[in-house]
Amino acid sequence: MMEILGLLKLGITFFNIGLFTIGGGVVAITLMQQAIVANGLITQEQFYNMVAISESTPGPLGVNMATYIGYHLYGVPGGIIVTLFQVAPSIIIILIIAKFLKSFNSNPFVKCTLEFLRPITTGLVLVPVVQVITFTLINIPTAFVDLAKLDTWKNLFEWKSVAAYELFVILLFKFKLHPIFIIILGAAFGIVFL
Repeated sequence: MMEILGLLKLGITFFNIGLFTIGGGVVAITLMQQAIVANGLITQEQFYNMVAISESTPGPLGVNMATYIGYHLYGVPGGIIVTLFQVAPSIIIILIIAKFLKSFNSNPFVKCTLEFLRPITTGLVLVPVVQVITFTLINIPTAFVDLAKLDTWKNLFEWKSVAAYELFVILLFKFKLHPIFIIILGAAFGIVFL
């Protein structure tokens, strides 16, 4: 019974995330982290591993994350139920908008609201980008917990990750390597070196 209540609570959490995610799945990462990691359901390292895997798999990031977290915590039923809760708000809103599309399209209030939401969405997209870069490239425990070890730069950065990041950027932009190969190389690097 407790497991069903926990799953229902997680589903409601993801319903709220789906309801207030404006700007796509990357925005949902910030909301998910606040709701899931802050409540101790998973660790921050597990969360960022889930982000990496969800980014690498086909489909929307928010839905992939919901499925992965639901499956991780409650197995196959959790993955299905949490995913349904995640997408339900979008389906409901789209059905309402489709019914009233012509009146919404010319409404000045809707136009103003969308103009207002653009910079907010940009900020919400940048937060997880900075968090992922910080978590993967900077040695957080050394940088923020044990300041005595910061006598040299060698302790501040995860140098293997920094070198891999630079290599992947060069392969992507200079040599125009297809992103799928970058994803495969990144996964191989993580398995072998981290």
